[in-house]
Amino acid sequence: MVGPGGLAPLNRRDLVSVPLTLTRRGLVAGAGAAALVGPRQLRAEAARPAPPAVDLGQPRHGLSSFGELAYPADFAHFSYVDPAAPKGGAFSAQLDNTLGNQNFDTFNTLNIYVLRGDGAAGMNLTFDSLMVRAFDEPDAVYGLVARSAALGADGLSYRFALRPEARFHDGSPLTAADVAFSITMLKAQGHPTIAQTIRGVDAAEVDGADVVVRLARGFSRDLPLVVATLPIFSSRYYAARPFDAATLETPLASGPYRLRQFEQGRFVVFERVRDYWAQDLPVNRGRSNFDEIRYEYFRDRDVAFEGFKARTFTFREEFVSRIWATGYTFPALVDGRVKRETQPDETPSGMQGWWLNSRREIFADSRVREAVGLAFDFEWTNANIMYGLYERTTSYFVGSELAASEVPGAEEEALLAPFRGRVPDAVFGEPYLPPRSDGSGQDRKLLRRADDLLRAAGCRREGSRLLLPSGQPLVIEFLESQPTLQPHTQPFIRNLGLLGIAASFRIVDAAQFQRRSEAFDYDIIVRRFGMSPTPGELLRVLFGSQAARTPGSNNISGVASPAVDAMIDAALAAASRRQLVAACRALDRLLRAGHYWVPMWHKPSYWLAYWDIYGHPPAAPRYDRGVPDTWWSKEAAARATRDGR
Repeated sequence: MVGPGGLAPLNRRDLVSVPLTLTRRGLVAGAGAAALVGPRQLRAEAARPAPPAVDLGQPRHGLSSFGELAYPADFAHFSYVDPAAPKGGAFSAQLDNTLGNQNFDTFNTLNIYVLRGDGAAGMNLTFDSLMVRAFDEPDAVYGLVARSAALGADGLSYRFALRPEARFHDGSPLTAADVAFSITMLKAQGHPTIAQTIRGVDAAEVDGADVVVRLARGFSRDLPLVVATLPIFSSRYYAARPFDAATLETPLASGPYRLRQFEQGRFVVFERVRDYWAQDLPVNRGRSNFDEIRYEYFRDRDVAFEGFKARTFTFREEFVSRIWATGYTFPALVDGRVKRETQPDETPSGMQGWWLNSRREIFADSRVREAVGLAFDFEWTNANIMYGLYERTTSYFVGSELAASEVPGAEEEALLAPFRGRVPDAVFGEPYLPPRSDGSGQDRKLLRRADDLLRAAGCRREGSRLLLPSGQPLVIEFLESQPTLQPHTQPFIRNLGLLGIAASFRIVDAAQFQRRSEAFDYDIIVRRFGMSPTPGELLRVLFGSQAARTPGSNNISGVASPAVDAMIDAALAAASRRQLVAACRALDRLLRAGHYWVPMWHKPSYWLAYWDIYGHPPAAPRYDRGVPDTWWSKEAAARATRDGR
């Protein structure tokens, strides 16, 4: 993840993959969220013979994109947890605004699933869902509120059989009516990124104690997984309250934690529900071990680091290369009271970059967008600002087999062929790669190529200014809500100035940043999105033409291309991983040839630091760090030992 070197946490605006889940990176979705399968594993999976057909008409204890499940119906617990992990103690971590993705300075609502307001951290810990993600499989989910799911005979409906013991925190039963209400309201009034993801749901209906979800013909492969992992709300609670309101009233929920205390701009505290109805289910054993989870808010990254050193909070994932390289020399680390470790990250690295708003005249021409990208000198930035700790991102699917390479294969060619002549010829050759600079900070060869592209696009110089074909000066504003990336952006801006482009770096308050982002009122903003190895509706949310026209969506570059839409449709309709790979590689070629972003950087590891008060299983799950979900308190462990438990 990246601050002045690292990948930033995701957040409420990044609800893009499915199933929905919360990691330290924030609210993400995805049958894989932000951290999933390494390229070697994916190659191995692609080479396997196809598994036998799965009869989805029979009730199943779990679902996955292609039907396979690693855990049997009678599994006792997930393999990456310690089922005997002690309960007790406290976990605390910081929240900061690494890349302006969300207002991490404060919050003004506890309703995090709608567009209004800045949501409080951790609220998703309080909600249950029909099924939950297994983080040692690419996209499998297993029963929580639902004990089973089955595909209807019409092929367009899923029946979820609910557990009768499910309860909200006030003791009231969680019923099929609550599930149907939740799905219906999220589609009608939920955050656009959620509503758009589940637009293929025709209806959610109560049938006795079950919920039947009816899907539109041609629904995407992962839509049942999305539905299965949506939060469940109390219909009785919202009968007297507007669903889409920004509010500081604690919503009624049913999950393993409840909100205990908060102070806007300072902290949010959750307490474990001691009589949580589902604590003994296989999907929950060894999880949710802390009695208290606390998130601290900080406006300044350096102040936050000082807070960690002073033990204001006790777990920190580091996103700043400067601090990671030079800051961990304080006494508590030297004498072992603080631990520091690097966890390998073999998952798809996600998409982080400067995203260019192609809705605006200045970026309507892809040649202008490409020229702007050539002004960024990654080699100089990495060496001089980020201690050489990063690699350049080259693909929208970097780190996975979904990334295009070499010339298109036969299946990619077949998908792209109908658009020959309507998309750049480069799509049918080697995929675009950001050129490697000479590391000087002002590579004249690359700047000359950028100037040639601008002139080919009809731009012309007038003294020191570059004019668009319309005669208007080419002026660009980099919009941010905090200064984290200013050192990286200023050399970029200087190079743009050499091309005659007047660029500036503007910092606005977080609330204004969010409003402008949702209204697409920007030239360039920075964002990072997690990528799943089995992407589905995520692709439509990020790159679909309809999303480009939907305020608040995550199609922040305004990609609106029939060819891109067709590749997304092919990916969503893929009946096998091989077909999915071909469609995503074709999509990757189109997006890279369109120059909708200036890709930044990534690193194949997590940087973790924590006070030595935690225990955890020997290995994290393959597709997540497991923090705080599978960790526990050493104090609680010692107490359990003393008590003979």
